[in-house]
Amino acid sequence: MIAGLPRARYSPVLITVFVALVFVYSLVSRRLERGIITAPVAFTLAGMATALLMPELPAGNGRASVFLTLAEIGLVLLLFTDASRADLGVLRRARNLPTRLLSVGMLLTIMLGTAVGMLIFPQLSIWEAGILAAILAPTDAGLGQIIVKSARVPEPIREALNVEAGLNDGLSLPFLLFFIAMAGAGTGEREASLLQFVGEQLGIGLLIGAAVGLGGGALLELARRRNWMARSYRQFGVVALPILCLLFSESLGASMFIAAFVAGATAQTVFSEVRHHSLDFAEEWGQLVNLSVFFLFGLLIARSWGSFDAVTLLYALLSLTVVRMLPVAVAMIGARLDTATVLFIGWFGPRGLASIVLGLVYLESEKHLPGEATIQIAVMLTVLLSIFAHGFSALPGIRRYARGLPPAAQDAPPSQ
Repeated sequence: MIAGLPRARYSPVLITVFVALVFVYSLVSRRLERGIITAPVAFTLAGMATALLMPELPAGNGRASVFLTLAEIGLVLLLFTDASRADLGVLRRARNLPTRLLSVGMLLTIMLGTAVGMLIFPQLSIWEAGILAAILAPTDAGLGQIIVKSARVPEPIREALNVEAGLNDGLSLPFLLFFIAMAGAGTGEREASLLQFVGEQLGIGLLIGAAVGLGGGALLELARRRNWMARSYRQFGVVALPILCLLFSESLGASMFIAAFVAGATAQTVFSEVRHHSLDFAEEWGQLVNLSVFFLFGLLIARSWGSFDAVTLLYALLSLTVVRMLPVAVAMIGARLDTATVLFIGWFGPRGLASIVLGLVYLESEKHLPGEATIQIAVMLTVLLSIFAHGFSALPGIRRYARGLPPAAQDAPPSQ
């Protein structure tokens, strides 16, 4: 996903275009929020237009290091925020629907995605197909904000989709890193690679996350109780925790993403205000980082358009339908939901920011696998279709689904 990007020396031009776009979008953002032109759609299209209108930018093997760094920081902040806001009370109120989606649903999605990948792309090994499936497993609530904010959708359904999207990117990371480790090792090296993966990526990442989350959270709570900390600086203290995870992980060779997710989950156990401050940051500056990733994605799409083919399109369509909707249907067995609700939950599982950044994570591993180009193009086309298909179908989908709901279903998912 890096090949074809302009070299880093051209990044000031791209940054200027991006900042100008942020300004223009902010002027009409309220009006656009009422329609189908979501922020990801707008910034993806803008990235594509920039690449087409600036053909002088070279298509070498350089890297837009500024944007790649933003992408990594964006996912670190996103994972920390998602983990810090996890609420077990929400899971109970939603009749364990998020638990079903995050356990049986996600595992089956990765398994089915791997199987479909090997069927559609026979040149991929099982580990490469697993990488593709893990990258595309997480959903993105940002692409379905109309759904999670609509009062016409029953609250438990909105909460289930929101909690699922908030947590499944972090849960997908261990699978992705495991498949990368296995794909890069020879037959006789896989056992050693597995041990190395568990020790370095998972083990050290977990320790860093727990240490930063518990230690940093305890200090923040102590400072709050002793009234040492100005309220205006509490947000900075909270945001420093995931950044520390990134820096420590880089130094020790661990996964910064696993560390950030664990830090967010543990910090809230000792500092209850962490979720509020992390959410405030995510809704403001974090959103700016995320939009830069969609802008980057638009650049990539425009430069890779000629690589898309019918086979890749078939996989993208299956990934957004069968690979997502069948596991959801299986996960909902016994939940006593009607068919329309199961289909609604199954369809509105868009692929977006997490898949883009996880794709960058894979390419940054520099394994240079034989199927790397196939994985790259399949991820890009699937996310592109999702951005537009789920964005454009949100309002019509809500109207059609709501028409079939009884009045009492606004507070509880409809049952059979």
